[in-house]
Amino acid sequence: MEAKKSIRIFYFEDDPEMIDLVNLILGRIGYVVKGTASGAAGLEIVKEEIPDLILLDLMMPGMDGWDVYHQLKAIDSTKNIPVIVVTARAQPIDRVLGLHIAKVDGYLCKPFHPKELQDCVELVLNSNGQANP
Repeated sequence: MEAKKSIRIFYFEDDPEMIDLVNLILGRIGYVVKGTASGAAGLEIVKEEIPDLILLDLMMPGMDGWDVYHQLKAIDSTKNIPVIVVTARAQPIDRVLGLHIAKVDGYLCKPFHPKELQDCVELVLNSNGQANP
């Protein structure tokens, strides 16, 4: 578990309670989680402190998740960071658009079980060669 402490996750989410919940779930197993409710503010933080993984809510006021995603992919220093969409948009078409059209690395629907979140994060990190065995 000690090795996970170096893995940093950033969560774009407009509900501070969701950020706290994800921090609790993933922090318990050793990940370092930071988050913000603002897409614009989050982009500035992510450019300064490059995380290993981004969790991204799609439905946020102001700059929505897809706007954030496209901006992340347009910046050299952030374009290769894996992104997991964490959203209430649970229709099959939303998942297809995210995974196959936008090419996000993972898609997790709210509400989720803590184990689902953990498994999704570890799967994406392992597939990107960032998690330790």
